[in-house]
Amino acid sequence: MAHAFLSLEELAIQLGRDKRELEKLVNRGRIPGHRVDSHWRFHPAEIRQWLEQEMRGYNTTELAAVEESQRGAAAGESPLASVLHRETVQVPLDARTRPSVLEALLEVAGRTWQIWEPAILLAAILEREEVMSTGFENGVAIPHPRNPLPNALGASIVGYGRTFSGIPFGAPKRSLTDIYFIVLCRDSRTHLSVLARLGRLLQVPSFIDELRAARDSATSYDIIRMADARLDTN
Repeated sequence: MAHAFLSLEELAIQLGRDKRELEKLVNRGRIPGHRVDSHWRFHPAEIRQWLEQEMRGYNTTELAAVEESQRGAAAGESPLASVLHRETVQVPLDARTRPSVLEALLEVAGRTWQIWEPAILLAAILEREEVMSTGFENGVAIPHPRNPLPNALGASIVGYGRTFSGIPFGAPKRSLTDIYFIVLCRDSRTHLSVLARLGRLLQVPSFIDELRAARDSATSYDIIRMADARLDTN
């Protein structure tokens, strides 16, 4: 639908980027855009998926800019703090395959009673993984649906789990994965800000090592929350 598209000016505001920079990128084919009556128009879903992929290569400063541009009225607050809970952390996570990891993570997230359609969410996450794995070479994966599914959720949730041995999850160079953050958000802004926040955390020196050293859920939760809080003091 035409009204769903963003103008170049709206896109610049939403991303917190310079309009001229974005215009140069879309003219070079670096951003998905559509020429309509001599003006660029951008579909939010295409932009979200483009930005997700771009963020995989962003440094912590670039990720912080994305996070800030998406937080809106919640600026100054961690987008992770309100969606990750003690009960949505499970270590060890009892799973040995990619599907069983996702099923276990959904079960953990469901402890909040905010998951209304787990089957729909599981199918959407598996579809996203088939398009492109959310696994990284460092043994971390951040599974999530390609698009927010608000009707399947009562509230946005992030769950965390770690398997005590790595499993094939589709990461580059066939790296094994043992650390998982499942991201289930009701809207695109929360989705992108949480992904950016997690990306920043994963670049904190020793953070991943500390998670791997934690042998239980309570310790893992405390490590994540303390590292998250420190991001706003640096």
